[in-house]
Amino acid sequence: MIEFRAGNSEAASQLVDLFYPELRRLASTRMLAERANHTWQPTVLVHELFLELTRVKSLPVDPAANQDDRKAFLGLAGFLMKRLLVHHARPLPQRVAKTEITEALTRTADGESCLVEIEDLLSRLETIDPQLRPVVEMKVFEGLSREEIAERLGCSVRTVARRWDFARQWLQDTIA
Repeated sequence: MIEFRAGNSEAASQLVDLFYPELRRLASTRMLAERANHTWQPTVLVHELFLELTRVKSLPVDPAANQDDRKAFLGLAGFLMKRLLVHHARPLPQRVAKTEITEALTRTADGESCLVEIEDLLSRLETIDPQLRPVVEMKVFEGLSREEIAERLGCSVRTVARRWDFARQWLQDTIA
């Protein structure tokens, strides 16, 4: 993991090989939430993740974070998978061209604009409390249980439950 944090693409390859079954399971879980006729399969998502990981130049080490390398890598992988799926869902011209805010707001609510709205909601939720967004992402996008989220975040199950209850209520109130 130290070599990967330093930007070694060979280390990224070794990590993907080592964690491939878990990455495949994570990709399968993420793909269940996608539309039925999605052009990607879980294997493609893992391969896209690999390509993204090889582009990592370096990752800072957070001495305050007390998590093991396995959890950190799988957390990063889950985050990158979500970003890859959001990016893939955008129409091709939007992937390379900037869009003015007024133009984006006038579009009809289709799948791509829903993803942008979800990202916006998560960003707003994160400004309320940075600990809320990861709970929502792990619960909704990764399908993790409260116990799994608590283990990954290094907090109690009750704390996860409180954060999830608040975030769920805030999202319902904001969307309604």
